[in-house]
Amino acid sequence: MTNSSAPLAGRREWTAFVVLLLPLLLVSMDVSVLFYAVPAISESLGATGTQQLWIFDVYAFALAGLLITMGSLGDRIGRRRLLLLGAAAFGLASVAAAYAQSAEMLIAARAVLGIGGATLMPSTMALVRNLFRDDKERSKAIGIWSGAMAGGIALGSVVGGVLLEHFWWGSVFLINVPAMVLLLVLVPVLVPEFKDPRPGRFDLLSVPLSMGAVLPVIYGLKQIAADGFSRPMGLCVAAGAAVGCLFVRRQRTVPHAMISRELFRHRAFGTGVGLNALAAVGMMGSAFFTTQYLQSVLGKSPMEAALWGLVPSLAVAAVAPFATAAAQKADKARVIACGFLVAAAGYGVLTLSGTGSLVTVLAGSALIACGIVSVMAPASDMALATAPPEKAGSAASLLETGQEFGGAMGMAVFGSIGTAVYRRDVEESMPAGLPGDVVAAVRETLGGAAGAATRLPDATGGSVLAAAREAFTHGMTVAAVGGAALLILGAALSLAAGRGMRNHSTTEEPTTPQLATRP
Repeated sequence: MTNSSAPLAGRREWTAFVVLLLPLLLVSMDVSVLFYAVPAISESLGATGTQQLWIFDVYAFALAGLLITMGSLGDRIGRRRLLLLGAAAFGLASVAAAYAQSAEMLIAARAVLGIGGATLMPSTMALVRNLFRDDKERSKAIGIWSGAMAGGIALGSVVGGVLLEHFWWGSVFLINVPAMVLLLVLVPVLVPEFKDPRPGRFDLLSVPLSMGAVLPVIYGLKQIAADGFSRPMGLCVAAGAAVGCLFVRRQRTVPHAMISRELFRHRAFGTGVGLNALAAVGMMGSAFFTTQYLQSVLGKSPMEAALWGLVPSLAVAAVAPFATAAAQKADKARVIACGFLVAAAGYGVLTLSGTGSLVTVLAGSALIACGIVSVMAPASDMALATAPPEKAGSAASLLETGQEFGGAMGMAVFGSIGTAVYRRDVEESMPAGLPGDVVAAVRETLGGAAGAATRLPDATGGSVLAAAREAFTHGMTVAAVGGAALLILGAALSLAAGRGMRNHSTTEEPTTPQLATRP
């Protein structure tokens, strides 16, 4: 049932929405802003290889592990209040990271940044759900929200590179501070408070259970993507899944669950979360290869690769409004199916790539990005529209946690396919008589092959690197076939789900009044 009689948003609500995009951009940029800063950080702080990995990963782990908790907490204490607390923590942690005197201090600051990000992400999406009651306006806002998130990830590496050209490495963190100060000033003026009027007791035991379910799975999948499958990482994922079963069981039995059972009373909610997660699989599966292709196959510098990587984001910015408009006029399930098919066509273009196919790879990546945003925006709207407004924080956190799972799964599955093909091909094409350490380095990764090639005579090194690039490209094209097949399946699933809920894409607002206090 549509909500066409709901009041339209005015200038105040749209201004508030623009302000809410600030934390979204910064949190998504923080995923990639460190790409170029690591060498300078390592030199300044003397970070070891393991510490470098934790500087990168602790942010994403803290963010993913606490999304569900923070979404539920925002429903209870107020989404605006949680947003302000998160903004203050994010700003202070940014200053601490910028002026860190040791690798350990930087890792701790990055962990706090992740905690702050976990408060900001579900709060902003939930507030969008609350600010825009009209279906068309909410769909438009969520489309812009989805495009801003995708653009922020691509923009982060470019901004980081530009800052490092002119300032010291701490500047990549200090850029967060003015935006957080602006947020702290404007949000109390523009954004009303929303929270559940009868939230019930907060279930503390569900906090460690949710973290124990999410973190081992995310960590295990990331390691599988990087190093291939191993028994310890398989057990890590299995352990997380086991804890996840306990978490789900508790949510189904306790009186005041962290994840409200009301969310799943409408089929569209679970469908939206699932399709959104499947889209994230396709998005990160593509990103795993294209970023490496630009640098290691085409030989682009990190900055050049980041700038070329903006091309798909520009395409997303152009397509997102049209996808949102289409979802308002047509059945959302059909629009989502079309998005999956466009992304599948992008993977099809990637199968045509050779070792010098810049235009082909960029065109394929742009199609994938446009298709994925055409899935994520209506799928997110489908889920949020059916969620009771007082449970919008929990609904948003489930959407975003699903994206984290989907992204990790995409990197693990497609990365494993590509790595298996790469290793098979490179073993068959390596010249005979190479030293054992060179063979091991070449077999491990394309980056290892590039490093090993510099230690060989020019002719031999050139042939080894050419063979490694061919093997990597072949692995990418084989994985792209799998990606296209998966997304075609996603299109079929969305159409099948649409048949079951064609007349139930949204629900009426609940009769329970929602607390909203304007300053």
